[in-house]
Amino acid sequence: MDLIQTVIWALVALGVLVSFHEFGHFLVARLCGVKVLRFSVGFGRRLISRYDRHGTEFTISAIPLGGYVKMLDEREGPVASNELDQAFNRKSVWARMAIAAAGPAANFLLAIVFFWAVFLGGTAGPVPVVESVKQGSIAASAGLEPGQEIVAVDGEATPTWQALNWRLANRLGDSGTIEFSVRYPNSNLEYHMVADIDRWLAGKEVPDPLGEIGLQLWTPPASMNLYRVVEGSAAASAGLQSGDKIIATDNQEFSSWQSWTDYVRARAGVSMAVAVERSGETLVLPVTPAEVKLENGKRVGQIGVQPVSESWPEERIRVYHYGLAGAFVKGLQETWDKTAFTVNSLKKLLFGQLSTKNLSGPITIAKVAGTSAEAGWQSFLSLLALLSISLGVLNLLPIPVLDGGHLLYYGIEAIKGSPVSERVQVVGLQVGMALVLCIMGLALYNDILRL
Repeated sequence: MDLIQTVIWALVALGVLVSFHEFGHFLVARLCGVKVLRFSVGFGRRLISRYDRHGTEFTISAIPLGGYVKMLDEREGPVASNELDQAFNRKSVWARMAIAAAGPAANFLLAIVFFWAVFLGGTAGPVPVVESVKQGSIAASAGLEPGQEIVAVDGEATPTWQALNWRLANRLGDSGTIEFSVRYPNSNLEYHMVADIDRWLAGKEVPDPLGEIGLQLWTPPASMNLYRVVEGSAAASAGLQSGDKIIATDNQEFSSWQSWTDYVRARAGVSMAVAVERSGETLVLPVTPAEVKLENGKRVGQIGVQPVSESWPEERIRVYHYGLAGAFVKGLQETWDKTAFTVNSLKKLLFGQLSTKNLSGPITIAKVAGTSAEAGWQSFLSLLALLSISLGVLNLLPIPVLDGGHLLYYGIEAIKGSPVSERVQVVGLQVGMALVLCIMGLALYNDILRL
């Protein structure tokens, strides 16, 4: 069932983004007087098809990994004399540029709308307060201490965990310095601390910015009581149950859930004697942690339990409410920030500052879409907004076969006064197609490795 739900949510995500992208091309083409022959969501064999009064065929095709808008064009076949004025190739270069740019523009607009909806519903996030600093880490060299609240990174505000993660992620692969602005409890004074970085996490597969910088942020202490035991896990096989209280393991007592978790993670495949309290009785159960490979390649022990957590105190949660206009402004800002982040990340991939293993394909998108949908509508809309921005940015790359490649050709035509030669366009199309297929193949390969 989980697999089916994941596939469904992935199809919903791709369907919405592709449809809106192609609708941008379609709408501007119609406004420019171009006859649209077909509007297709997906490629390959047409599954559902209907025509409107303008003669445009709207279809849903079998391969849901894209879409296209087919316009009347003399380069693709004969055009009746009474329809020549509706042919795409007969339109001015500015009209053709507007049509090509309309798809990515629609994706950016869609991201603004989704973020707007998210912020209208209000947002909340934990305050980034330092709980511990790893010795010898970047955070330690900057002088960060437990109890400090990180209020900004490089002058950019970090009011929540999510904001802090984004600011750190923006520095992946960079060299130079990273500046933290912090304040102590019950104080309004800010202190600025600087640490040196040199190609920070460049080439790292699936980097964890917060963990790699050496920070552990404050969370409510988890009790030693079990909230959930995962079905089919090592814990379930050993007989652990929800409501059990961990008393000791291998005759050792643990002061916190984190310290006990660290003990378990270090014992993959090693049997442990776990003492639990259940209904006033003490039971000792043999549990052997399963070996699990994390995304960073590290192998750890896991038994499949979740603790009962204390609730977050109000002062450690920031809640934001926006009006109609405020949410729209925030949506614009968020779209701009995430677009800049995406462009910056592509630049770092190109120059080797980020590993190509960070490229993700349809399998990863499907998994994340399913997880986001389970987390709630705000999480799912935020994901759609991010994917929409990525689709818009990628389509603006100056690669023939993408919208950016067409814009490049039209830009050259506008400057020189005549179209780029057919021979150059054909060669560019072949090179562009090969490049896009290679990128897609690499992304799919990364997806399979992650499985």
